[in-house]
Amino acid sequence: MSDIFKYGIDQLTVATAINIAAGKVKGILVPEVITRVQTSFGYVQTIVAQHTTVYGINTGFGPLCDTKISEEDTRALQYNILQSHSVGVGESIPEEIARIMLITKVQALAQGYSGVALSTLERIIWHIDHQVTPLVPEKGSVGASGDLAPLSHLFLPLIGLGHVMYHGQKTATADMMQQEGIQPVVLGPKEGLALINGTQFILSFAVKAVQRLHNALEAADIIGALSLEGLMGTAKPFDPRLHAIRPYPGNQLVAHRLKTLLDNSEIMSSHVDCGRVQDPYSLRCMPQVHGASRTAWQHLQELTTIELNAVTDNPIIFSAEDTISGGNFHGQPMALPLDYATVAAAELGNISDRRCYMMIEGRYGLPKLLIQDAGLNSGFMIPQYTTAALVTENKTLCFPASADSVPTSLGQEDHVSMGSISGRKLNQVIGNLEYILAIELLYAAQAVDFRRPLKSSPVLEAVHQYTRTHVAFADKDRIFANDIAALHQIVKDQSLVRVANEAAANHQLNLNGLYNDQFGLY
Repeated sequence: MSDIFKYGIDQLTVATAINIAAGKVKGILVPEVITRVQTSFGYVQTIVAQHTTVYGINTGFGPLCDTKISEEDTRALQYNILQSHSVGVGESIPEEIARIMLITKVQALAQGYSGVALSTLERIIWHIDHQVTPLVPEKGSVGASGDLAPLSHLFLPLIGLGHVMYHGQKTATADMMQQEGIQPVVLGPKEGLALINGTQFILSFAVKAVQRLHNALEAADIIGALSLEGLMGTAKPFDPRLHAIRPYPGNQLVAHRLKTLLDNSEIMSSHVDCGRVQDPYSLRCMPQVHGASRTAWQHLQELTTIELNAVTDNPIIFSAEDTISGGNFHGQPMALPLDYATVAAAELGNISDRRCYMMIEGRYGLPKLLIQDAGLNSGFMIPQYTTAALVTENKTLCFPASADSVPTSLGQEDHVSMGSISGRKLNQVIGNLEYILAIELLYAAQAVDFRRPLKSSPVLEAVHQYTRTHVAFADKDRIFANDIAALHQIVKDQSLVRVANEAAANHQLNLNGLYNDQFGLY
C-alpha cells in the first residue's frame, strides 16, 4: 500500500480509509483534482449570478424547495443549514469513525460534482492530517438525505462552532482555532448543503464493520478448530470433495482453512478409529455456517467499496447549465447489506456458543465444566451464561432497521433508509461477537490441555501457546471475568489472527488457499 493517497483520483478502499484515519497514509489533492474542484465551484457562482433556480443554491431545503432565496442571502443559507440540522443526540461516535467520515466526504467532494470551494476541502483535510476530530452524536440520522444531523455536527467546526477532540480533550472549536491561529471557513452558495448531504455516517460505520467482521471471521475459524481438537472431533467434513459438489466459495474457503489448521495434529490422529459416526452441527457444519457469514461479509465489502468512491450529494452539478436533483444520498444501498451482515455476525456468535456449551457437558472424555474437582469448583459453568446473554442480545439487534421507514421533512422525504441505525447495530453485534469468541477461546484452550501430552497442529499449538501467555490453565475457580477480558483483547486487536497467520507462514501453509483475492480485506 502506498503511503500517499490521491483524493478523487485513487480508488478508496476499506483498508486505505482506515490507514488514512490512523495517520499511516496521507491523503492529498493533486493539480488535476484542484482544477476539477475549482471548475465546479465556478459553475455554482455562475448559477447564482444568472439567477438560475437550482435546489439548495438559491432555494430553501426539503419541503422549502420552492422558496426562492435572494443572491445576498445565499451565503447565510449555508450557515443556517449547518446550525439548524445539528440536532444529534446521545454519546459521541468513536473518533476513528468521525475521521473516516471526514475522509470519505473529501473523496466524494474531490470528484468535482458538488461546487465546494477549494479552501473548504483543504480545511477538512487539515482536520484529518492534524487529527482534530469533530464530536458527532451517535443518534439522529434516518439515512434519507443521507446523514443530515451527524454530518452537520461533523462540519460545525468549519464555521467555528461545535466541539472537537483536540490534544485528547473535548474542546470548543473557537478555543481550538484561537490556539491554532486559524479562522472559520467562509462558506459559499451550495457548500453547506454539499457538506451535509451524503451517506458518510452510514459508510464510516460500514468501513469499520468490514474490518472488524473480517477479523472475527478469521478468528472464528481458528477458535472453532481449536474447539474441535478439544472435543476430539473429525476433520472429514472439511474434505474439499464434499464442498466441490456444493461450491459456495465462502464454504470452500472455511473448509480449506479448517482442514489446513488441523493438518498434522497428534490429537486428530489419536482417534481416527474411535467409532464416532459424526459430530454435532456446531463442529461439522462450520464450513456451511461460517461460510455463509463469509459470503455476507464479501457482499458488504463489495458495496462499501462502491460507496467509498461514489458521489452522494444533491443536487449534482455537471455544469452551470446542467444540474440534477436526484436521490444519490439515499442510504438504502448500504442499509440492506448492513442488516444482512448483522445477521451473519450474530450467527457466528450463535454457533460459537453451542461449541462452548458442548465443551462443558462432560462429553468425549472432557471433565464436566472443564475442571477436575467440579462441585467444590463451579469451573467454567458461568462464562457460558455470558455467551448465552450476548447471543440473545445479538438476536434482538437483528431486526432489520431498513425494514422500517418513518416519513420526515413534511413528507418530502417519505421513504427513508434508517441505514445509520443498521451501521451502528452491526458494530454492536460485532462487539458482542468478539466477547463470545473470547469465551470460546478460553474453553477451547482448557479443553486442549486435557488432551496432553498429545499435541495439536503446529498452527493451533502456536495459538494455544499465545493464549496461555495471557490466561493460565484453571485447576480451581477464580475471577474468570479477568480471563475473558484478557482474551477479548487479543481477539479484538487482531493479534490472535496474526499469530495464527505467522505460524502458518513459518510452516509454509496457506490458510486461505486460492480464496485470498476473493475474501481478503482491501
